[in-house]
Amino acid sequence: MKFKNFNLKSASIALIISTYSVLMPAPIYAQNFESGLAAYRAKEYTRALEIWRKLAQQGDAPAQFNIGLMYEKGQGVPKNDAEAIRWYRMAAEQGDSEAQTNVGYMYYKGLGVPTNFQEAARWYGLAANQGSVFAQFNLGHMYEKGEGVAQNYLEAARLYRLAAEQGNAEAQRELAEMYSVGQGVQKNDVEAVRWLQLAAEQGDAVAQLQLGYMYHESNDIQKNDSEALRWYLQAARQGVIEAMVNVGIMYRLGQGVQKNDVEAVRWFRLAAERGQPEAQLHLGIALASGDGINQDIILAYMWFILSERGGNELASKNKTVAAKSMSSNDIAHANRLADYCLANDFKGC
Repeated sequence: MKFKNFNLKSASIALIISTYSVLMPAPIYAQNFESGLAAYRAKEYTRALEIWRKLAQQGDAPAQFNIGLMYEKGQGVPKNDAEAIRWYRMAAEQGDSEAQTNVGYMYYKGLGVPTNFQEAARWYGLAANQGSVFAQFNLGHMYEKGEGVAQNYLEAARLYRLAAEQGNAEAQRELAEMYSVGQGVQKNDVEAVRWLQLAAEQGDAVAQLQLGYMYHESNDIQKNDSEALRWYLQAARQGVIEAMVNVGIMYRLGQGVQKNDVEAVRWFRLAAERGQPEAQLHLGIALASGDGINQDIILAYMWFILSERGGNELASKNKTVAAKSMSSNDIAHANRLADYCLANDFKGC
């Protein structure tokens, strides 16, 4: 079971409220920093930058971080990744974990500097040791993939666990994946389900899909079609195409729910119109048989063509069967419809 969806994280998600001391009386410093924050929140970026630059030049790490953020986002200044990482590095060298995370991220992505996985891993490591959840997740990914460090599943699992225990849904999902396949930890589907549940309850759509799959297909936990359908539905409603197909199949077969061909067709169509070959096959079968939808052999053949073009071998076999009850004009019409559908990105099929 592999449904990877890595999204490496930058810590540039919020401005820092400083607790650092600087070379001015604390009340004056706090007032100045807060003035910059108020200006930023009012989208008076030039004013915020002016206030924070004075503090940053005196060595204030939160102000340096915020200036880096503004250069990264192009707020009050032209977007400039090289300037962003320069300011982030100033804060990072003072031990600011969010700045260290962002320096690592920019080295990983090659933003403002040449891509350098070794430097990315070094900065992530510094931040991860201070408890940065994003750094722990990103460094775990690098150890899992062997990017900038020697591949090490044990270390990847350890780092994912650190982030997962802080409530990071993606880390919870990736740790679950490692339990499900036995990488870096002993294979344990019960533990996989436990971590997936935590991520799924936070709304992680991929975790919801995986959790549904575990309840539907795993041989090591008690199968529960109702729970499988519940989680598939949550993922499908967030736009996960594979979950849409699985919901359609469960309605078609009456698994975990009363059999409902109309509802099955609805879900198959949603996925088919997003280019999913298996859904296109199922929709074609429904149209050919008239289950849950008015029978239409030409449209069925059209969906078989599209599914076949997407690499589905069963679609080729179904197309051959359908052709036996079609005229040459019907087949030509279906081919034209398929070409139109594909050219219009499955809109109006």
